[in-house]
Amino acid sequence: MDEIDYAIIQTLQGDGRMSWTELGKTVGLSTPAVNERVKKLEYRGVIEGYRAVINPVALEKTIMAILMFEDTKCDAFIAFCQDHPDVIECHRLAGTFNFMVKLYTPSVETLETFIDASMKYGKPSTWIRLSSPVAFKAFTVGNGVLI
Repeated sequence: MDEIDYAIIQTLQGDGRMSWTELGKTVGLSTPAVNERVKKLEYRGVIEGYRAVINPVALEKTIMAILMFEDTKCDAFIAFCQDHPDVIECHRLAGTFNFMVKLYTPSVETLETFIDASMKYGKPSTWIRLSSPVAFKAFTVGNGVLI
């Protein structure tokens, strides 16, 4: 990867819907050249996909919580998390905790219901978000300087 690839990645993280023409102008390439570069980055797995960023509050999911689980029945717990509509991330960990789960839910009552349902898989410790000073931060790639 060269500086232009890094600039493409950095730019697309800020606006994944940017046109190839606009992206080309930003990184100093023609539209066909930037299109080819992006396709190569996709093919190599550097760019895995594009998705909409959804505001959970607009879906009335105002409570964000992180739960850490220890002594977890792994396979059953993974299936539980995959099937639960409030779970948006589940990560297997090394150390004291086996799993970290991030979820958005409508209320503390629905969070409590989730906790109660999850306790058969392991012991949860729960943190509720108060605010998000850094809600999203793009990966810094290359030297972090755009062309």
